[in-house]
Amino acid sequence: METSETAKDIKKKKTKATTSDVWRYFTKLGPSDDGIDRAQCDGCKQKFKAGGKQYGTSSLKHHLDRCVKMDFEDIGQTLIEMQNKIGALKIDNHVSREMFAAFVIDCDVPFSIVDNMKFRNWLKYISPTLGLITKNTLKEDVLKIYTREKEKLKSTLVGIPNRICLTSYLWTSITTEGFLCLTTHFVDSTWKLQSKILSFCHMLPPHKGFELSSKIFELLNEWKIEKKIMTLTLDNASANDICQDHLKSTLNMHDWLLCDGEFFHIRCFANILNLIIQDGLKSAHDALNKIRKSVKYVRGSESRMIRFKECVSTIHGLNFISGLHLDVTTRWNSMYIMLESAIKYRKAFEYLKATDHAYKYCPSVDEWGRAERICEFLYPFYETTNLISGISYPTSNLYFLQVYHI
Repeated sequence: METSETAKDIKKKKTKATTSDVWRYFTKLGPSDDGIDRAQCDGCKQKFKAGGKQYGTSSLKHHLDRCVKMDFEDIGQTLIEMQNKIGALKIDNHVSREMFAAFVIDCDVPFSIVDNMKFRNWLKYISPTLGLITKNTLKEDVLKIYTREKEKLKSTLVGIPNRICLTSYLWTSITTEGFLCLTTHFVDSTWKLQSKILSFCHMLPPHKGFELSSKIFELLNEWKIEKKIMTLTLDNASANDICQDHLKSTLNMHDWLLCDGEFFHIRCFANILNLIIQDGLKSAHDALNKIRKSVKYVRGSESRMIRFKECVSTIHGLNFISGLHLDVTTRWNSMYIMLESAIKYRKAFEYLKATDHAYKYCPSVDEWGRAERICEFLYPFYETTNLISGISYPTSNLYFLQVYHI
């Protein structure tokens, strides 16, 4: 009787040891020569001591958070497909948290969503056994994904045999804080051109050339790519000339640049094009200023917009579809967008002038004609700028964490 109970107890303990969700991603190897059970990660094939009273599953769970070969989104989709085939399955909390964190990053959802009672009630309805997380837990999950993806990219950059190119841009937010964005461009092992943001970080003042150079070099060391740099593209700010000169000297001291850095500094073509166009637009300032004021007047209030739409509807063959766009002074190509949208409603503006005595900005016939010629002239430059301007600046929670070191 005692022997039977002991056997049942042993069997129960063995069954209990395999109920952990972690065993979905590990294969049991059994005891080794030292008598200790081991398990192998299905992703990276690394082996760990696991099982028994001495070694549980904690080390396996910690490894899952760092494993660069494990794709939890694919695992989650596999579990969903399995659930559809065989009915209700126990929800894997680890995969669930990974997928939710990925959703928060992808859709730029605030961390406070986990405190919303309606959201929490919905989760309880979907799965009463699903563990509810806090904002701090969600933040940690997002950071784990960032760390894991960073290691993947770092491994890729270190592993490719060719050199890489960089672009760097410094800008100031509406809160007057400086931010530095460093992007890498390289050809991967499948011969595809890749562009990846290496860092989007808070740049403390002063924003001078030496400080910018030191920050970029620090980032290159962090990513272990200081020996693989081909070129660095910067805009024409005076601080960038000093930055590239100091950085080039630093890299040349170690013989890390080709041709002693002769081709290291590349001036941003989009920025040069922007300066040329801005200078050329000065000759048509009067006409462009009237169109800008006209668009601003119509968009100034809801009643004016309604009145303008009525003017559009009175003109045969004209419909208010695309709307009116106001330009941004720091981006010349937004001028083209404003002109293109306003010229289509030229007759509506003229009709508005006849019916609204407060509207005093309607361009003359000659000014409209000049604006049309400018718009036609700017079109190829607009297309070129869109073609060569491939940098986007992230605002998601993932980068928010990185910028503010939370």
